[in-house]
Amino acid sequence: MSGGLSGELRPRAAAARRVSIHSHIRGLGLDENGKAIKIADGLVGQEKAREAAGVVVEIVKQGKFSGRGILIAGPPGTGKTALAIAIARELGEDTPFVAINASEIYSVEKKKTEVLMQAFRKAIGVKVREQRTVYEGVVASLKYLRGRSAFYPYPVLAGAEITLETTDDSMKLTLGPEIAEQLISLNVKKGDVIMIDADTGAVRRIGRAKGRARRTFDVDLYRTVEIPSGPVKKRKDVVRVFTLHDIDVSIAAQKAVATSLLGLLASEREIDDEVRRRADETVKKLLDEGKAEIVPGVLFIDDAHILDLEAFSFLSKAMESEFAPLIVLATNRGMTKIRGTDIVSPHGIPRDILDRLLIVTTRPYTRDEIKAIIEIRADEEEIPLSEDALELLADIGVEKSLRYAVQLLEPSRVIAMRKGKTKVEREDVEEASRLFVDVKTSVELAEKYGDLMLR
Repeated sequence: MSGGLSGELRPRAAAARRVSIHSHIRGLGLDENGKAIKIADGLVGQEKAREAAGVVVEIVKQGKFSGRGILIAGPPGTGKTALAIAIARELGEDTPFVAINASEIYSVEKKKTEVLMQAFRKAIGVKVREQRTVYEGVVASLKYLRGRSAFYPYPVLAGAEITLETTDDSMKLTLGPEIAEQLISLNVKKGDVIMIDADTGAVRRIGRAKGRARRTFDVDLYRTVEIPSGPVKKRKDVVRVFTLHDIDVSIAAQKAVATSLLGLLASEREIDDEVRRRADETVKKLLDEGKAEIVPGVLFIDDAHILDLEAFSFLSKAMESEFAPLIVLATNRGMTKIRGTDIVSPHGIPRDILDRLLIVTTRPYTRDEIKAIIEIRADEEEIPLSEDALELLADIGVEKSLRYAVQLLEPSRVIAMRKGKTKVEREDVEEASRLFVDVKTSVELAEKYGDLMLR
């Protein structure tokens, strides 16, 4: 690893910094023999868990994982969500990935089984190949536009100006806020090769243009691709992936318009079985005509110990479906009660469900691993760190938690920028850590001032 990140601190538009905490993950980081590389594809450490996940991916690709799922168990902050995302990346670029927290199923507007069914169908893709008009090229320049809103006192995202280049052409485009939001969500930067659907505005990030890499140390985060040739605007065979839920919603909306506005509002809460039956018939027709193919995705349910017996029963049956997604559960609990019962079971999951799961375990990170992860996240968020700042954040990650150390990156950047610095120094991290406490310190304060706080 390098001795710190180079670069320069710049002020940012608030709308332009929504970088996902797992946006750097490309895969499981395994070699040709299925062995984990220490730092690869945006993942660090957890070699045993990554190798186990690699075996699962191979079984899924061979179509021999029916009726089973995965449980990722480990302490908080050990990369369980990252591992699930990496599995989806390994299964293919078009593989749907749906992540929910188990607490989300306890909605006041929807039944538990309806929430799970919608998540289930969002995780099953339908791949359709068709000719589309697209804008494709390497991003030569990108500027986000901000404007005022009558309902919000701060500047809001109003669109973007982008210049796309190929080996033969160049075109400047002015984009609306919806497309600009996608660029932010995908963390698109100068030097990326992207494609924008001219009709729908859907953005796809293809990879990093060769010769345009922005990293100088030995962690390869992005797939490199050739710069496209020909005109920027072109007709091209494009693969689009819809989900079964997308088709459900489309048919439900058509049905609602034919009935009443109240029906449309109702369809946003729950989708009836008749709509799903029609959606399945539509998909089956496309499959029979050879116009589409099914892409089973990954349904990731975090904090699985919050699920109750009814939810586990639904998942047990769902695993046996013909086109079931890969169901990945995660938990940080040990022996605990199954929700709604007095039954104590490992991870709060019924033993008959555990028997149907391949269990993968994660372990706490070492200091060197924590340092590497912080360095990767700082680079992804474009926060240059001095070597002393990086070392302090690594120490904080060991003493407090990795999550807390990563959360200090952005406050430290703001503090350094206010002082006119070009990179975050050790004293900026120290000041941020004084301003924002970690969970452990928060608990100590709650106990110390417990008599003064409301109960």
